[in-house]
Amino acid sequence: MNQPHNPDPNSEDDLFARLEADLNNDVPTDTPPDSGASVVDLEKARTDRTLHAVDTGGNDSEAGPSVYVDAPAPKTDAISERWATARAAKRRPIIPAWARSKTELLTGASWLGEHVAHTAGYHAVRSPLYGAKLAARAPRGTARLVGGVYRWVSDAESRPVRAAAVRREDVEQYLVLSRSRDARVRARGAVLLLASLLGVAFVAVLLVATPGWTQLAVAAALTMVLGAAGGQADAPLIDRAVVATKVQRLTSDIVIRALGAMSLAEVNKALAKGGSGIKFPAPITRDGPGWRADIDLPYGVTAIDIIEKRDRLASGLRRPLGCVWPEPVHDQHAGRLMLWVGDQDMSQAKPPAWPLAKTGAASLFKPVPFGTDQRGRSVEMLLMFANVLIGAMPRFGKTFALRVLMLAAALDPTAELHVWELKGTGDLEDAEKVAADYGSGADDDTIEAALGSIRYVYKELERRASVLRSLPKERRPENKVTPELAADKKLGLHPLVLIVDECQELFSHAEFGKEAGELCEGIIKRGPAMGVILMLATQRPDVKSLPSGVSANVGIRFCLRVMGQTENDMVLGTSSYKNGLRATTFTANDKGIGYLVGAATDAQIVRSYYIDGPAAGHIMDRARAQRIAAGTLTGVAAGQAPEREQNTSSILDDLIAVWPATEPRVWSETLVAALGALNAERYGDWKPEQLASAVAPYGIAPDQIGRRIEGKTVNRRGLNRQDILDAVTKRDSGRAA
Repeated sequence: MNQPHNPDPNSEDDLFARLEADLNNDVPTDTPPDSGASVVDLEKARTDRTLHAVDTGGNDSEAGPSVYVDAPAPKTDAISERWATARAAKRRPIIPAWARSKTELLTGASWLGEHVAHTAGYHAVRSPLYGAKLAARAPRGTARLVGGVYRWVSDAESRPVRAAAVRREDVEQYLVLSRSRDARVRARGAVLLLASLLGVAFVAVLLVATPGWTQLAVAAALTMVLGAAGGQADAPLIDRAVVATKVQRLTSDIVIRALGAMSLAEVNKALAKGGSGIKFPAPITRDGPGWRADIDLPYGVTAIDIIEKRDRLASGLRRPLGCVWPEPVHDQHAGRLMLWVGDQDMSQAKPPAWPLAKTGAASLFKPVPFGTDQRGRSVEMLLMFANVLIGAMPRFGKTFALRVLMLAAALDPTAELHVWELKGTGDLEDAEKVAADYGSGADDDTIEAALGSIRYVYKELERRASVLRSLPKERRPENKVTPELAADKKLGLHPLVLIVDECQELFSHAEFGKEAGELCEGIIKRGPAMGVILMLATQRPDVKSLPSGVSANVGIRFCLRVMGQTENDMVLGTSSYKNGLRATTFTANDKGIGYLVGAATDAQIVRSYYIDGPAAGHIMDRARAQRIAAGTLTGVAAGQAPEREQNTSSILDDLIAVWPATEPRVWSETLVAALGALNAERYGDWKPEQLASAVAPYGIAPDQIGRRIEGKTVNRRGLNRQDILDAVTKRDSGRAA
């Protein structure tokens, strides 16, 4: 028996029934006319009721406040959303990068010319063989020609149709086919007779009215035609001048298979779910001599995880290790991987010639060609306003890479070069043809001479800074050397390049190492704005051989193969190893290949141009001729004594000698005057700024010193005697050690 329904005013269902009825102007009779009801958003109320049921499990007694963990999706205009997406999208260049690069265009044109020349020469040498083959095949071609003419004249193509009519005993059709065949044979026979008569007439005229060479030419042409007709499909007449290597096309299936073979747990989980965790945000495309794949790795997998196991990835792709180059995409999330798979091992590919090897000059204010990347594209480096550090294990191309930059600097006739090769094997000996200062050797005398050259460069910073300050503001808008200022010979602001190969011999020297490190750190920090470029190369990148103040401030770094993370980060910078820049992954075959950091926005894998000793000598001869023509040959190259600063340690002794006995602190101008009186030849033209530069390598800096003069306090910069005494004690203890 149905029980009457008694509505409960506190029931949620009855509450919503009353609200809906109220909205529909259908108020129930049991609702008071003036119940204080209000308009309620039914959709929100239903959502709240559903969330309430879920949160409490349907039990009102356990009801608590609902917690919203996902914000509702914002209601946005579809057109605005598409517009924002389009504006944020990355535009691909209309003209490819290789077409905008003069160097790459010239390289491509050079390759095409060499390819055409090789092909033409290959076939030209074999042309007598090709002629012999054609003559040998001419009889077969003649037989094929005669047989083909006979079949055409005799209407051989209709023979199967007539035979079918005979088998069916269809007399009427056979007669029709026979009459049609007889008509075709008569017409074709007439054509053959006419052609034969014309051919006989042509031969007669050829034999009687033309010179002998024409007859030979016609006979050769006829032999070629008949020989070509007598060829066989399995025996081609012409050999291939270039045999192309077939490389498997890179596909998403191959990439996923390779990733699955790397024993990464998260990748295996993604593959177990059908590979849905591995995505390709862009199509796999042809990129230079290889394939490029952009990959979004599964959640929790980073590009570094893949780079660490590059050898496993290469195995999964079934490609040589030198063909597989995974890289992180730094402007995307950590799980974005850019994989480039080349057709040929980078170390085995023929290196292109240096663009400046034969002709041309360079300007250090413009990028100079340094090497090529995996795709064979030219990589350039802007040396002005930068410093360079090159590090590697022995015999992996460090000096060759440094030689490329040295030659580029030499081809700028305005640049002043100071070159020190501290291994003593003469790898950079051609620099003596153009350098203002040069030395080779690991002995104490050479290292001391190198330090003297560094002192000269350091002192030059003060002179250049003074010159820049003296110029009108409009001539130095950014307070640094510009091409216009460098071209003004009266200012002496031309590019100054200091090169030290095997710099670990200098920095680890017991007597000269500390001063050399401090001076080089100052040159690195202050030199770029004043046109001074420091290039260092070392085969032992450790803390002792490469001062932290030097390694931390270099702008451009090139690291070839090294053995450990410490050496890797000493050259490429702190945390480079963790960020995926791992020169430890290069193999014994990867000579000349390294990570280049600082020359572009992102790190690059670069193979430096290869220039051997004789080629470097020819380039230096050209650079010397350019300097002679420009009148910029100086120093050692011009047969003059090089400009070097003597050991400044005697400045400490001289300061103690002239120091007023009762004064603990003395103005710099007073000390300079006293030094001039002591040794006019050395200190006669010194200014307080030069004194500050001379004592700076010992950690001494001038302070403000106040003096009462005529009742007024005058503050000027000066030195503290105790600082000088401490520096002398430290110096002498170091010498004793």
